[in-house]
Amino acid sequence: MERTYRVVVAKPGLDGHDRGAKVIARALRDAGFEVVYTGLHQTPEQIVQAVIQEDADALGLSLLSGAHLVLVPRVIDLLAEAGREDVVVVVGGIIPDADVAVLEGQGVAGVFTPGASLADIGTWLEATLDARDHAH
Repeated sequence: MERTYRVVVAKPGLDGHDRGAKVIARALRDAGFEVVYTGLHQTPEQIVQAVIQEDADALGLSLLSGAHLVLVPRVIDLLAEAGREDVVVVVGGIIPDADVAVLEGQGVAGVFTPGASLADIGTWLEATLDARDHAH
């Protein structure tokens, strides 16, 4: 890791299950990331405000509710409006295979579904952020 990256982990919408988000947050912390977990029931506006306030490098959105095709594009649009297109957006949770390409087409850098290795997620995120920094 070229520097300590800051990651916001958020649970948008009405989904009340956050065990996965907490496990990811802990694994990223253990891998050397600085992690801010926003808690449950966050609106896209609250999530983007947290990204801005924390000057985050990446945003991890955890969704199990099925609302990913509504909530994720809203977050990405709000990030763009705030001039933060540089934020690497990652989505995790219950995402149907057919929706992965849709999310990636909307600007999501990576989609991780149940069973993804915690080590692989951290390694992927580190490499992606290092590459982003080199491109700037």
